[in-house]
Amino acid sequence: MNRMLSFSVLASLIAVGCAVDDRHGGPIERSTTPLETEAMIPFFDARSHTAEYAGPGREVPSPIDIEEVKIGWFGPSDPNDTEAGMMWCAATLAIEEANRKGGYDGSEFRLVTSWSENPWGSGIRDVTRLAYDEGVWAIVGAPDGPSAHLVEQVVAKARLAFISPVASDKTANLANVPWIFSCAPGDHLQAAALAQAIVSCAEGRNIAAVSGTDHDSRLFTTELLAAFNKLKLFPSLHVQFRPQCADFETQLQSIRQFQPAALALIAGAQDSGRFMRALRGEGLTVPVFGGPAMGRRLFIETAGQSAEGVVFPLLWHQSTTDERSAEFARRFQQQFGIYPDYTAAYTYDAMNLLIAAIRTAGLNRVLIRDAIRGLSPFPGVTGPITWDPTGHNLHPVRLGTIRNGKVRGV
Repeated sequence: MNRMLSFSVLASLIAVGCAVDDRHGGPIERSTTPLETEAMIPFFDARSHTAEYAGPGREVPSPIDIEEVKIGWFGPSDPNDTEAGMMWCAATLAIEEANRKGGYDGSEFRLVTSWSENPWGSGIRDVTRLAYDEGVWAIVGAPDGPSAHLVEQVVAKARLAFISPVASDKTANLANVPWIFSCAPGDHLQAAALAQAIVSCAEGRNIAAVSGTDHDSRLFTTELLAAFNKLKLFPSLHVQFRPQCADFETQLQSIRQFQPAALALIAGAQDSGRFMRALRGEGLTVPVFGGPAMGRRLFIETAGQSAEGVVFPLLWHQSTTDERSAEFARRFQQQFGIYPDYTAAYTYDAMNLLIAAIRTAGLNRVLIRDAIRGLSPFPGVTGPITWDPTGHNLHPVRLGTIRNGKVRGV
């Protein structure tokens, strides 16, 4: 009897496996039964549930007679770093300003740095050092999605707040970890606005997509394709390239033959800039829409004149009507000699939000986390930072472009 039952269960599992994935012929289409439809309803939807910490720690009193208040920084600490130098500059600017205003009850804030070019190798060890050996009160940083995921895994166990200024990968927050907060609007919000603009430009004609194979580009592309699907228009051509690809001849040839009415280019800032130079250099004048990386200084410097007219999610640019934003841009440029982009603005907001939380809650890790959540909406230079249930900023996404080498609103 047991042997017959085991055979029956095994046969059922094989049948289900074959229906889901035929390794030789691809997925098999079949109808969904009412029982399966009911099973597809999620048991738990993290997007509608505010992750809270219900454990111990709030009763621990703040230490007295401290000399400094340590804040962890996970990211490059070189202002000349190609990818994240502006973030470091903005973080140090916020710390300097806070210390000029008295720090924390007379004690100065200090950034304790940690970074590795191989985050999943020695990087995770360094984040652990910040959390346990250095005794930081919270962590800010992570210049991209993969590094944000790394920090998330450490802070979930260390019970330590983490604010990610620029990572827009929503999956980090959907892990239901109450210690992580992301200042930049999620990919799903940015992609929805971008898809609508692309569809309007194409006016029912063919569109094409070119995307990088790196983590952040793949996830943003996934969200963009989902947004296209909702609008009943899907790219008829989608080609990819690896980061730091030597040339784009294969991709350009496909675009030249296809002649799309609009092109979505989703890649990192430098790769997007290089592709734009190659695209315009070939005389291809197709309207180009891109990811948030096109709003970075690195993209503009790399693309040069080829950046003109591209359209992308505008995460921040100096507003002449917002005194807070304009004053930040002025101070940043005065101190560092360059104009800030959105990576600097969101880092500045993340650091100021954390400093406000520490001043509100005192030196208690759990209460600092509570204060970060409770200070929403926080008035930043990027606009109000309002947390959704997962800890992602709900700030509305508008579109921007490049005119005369500068970021402008559409």
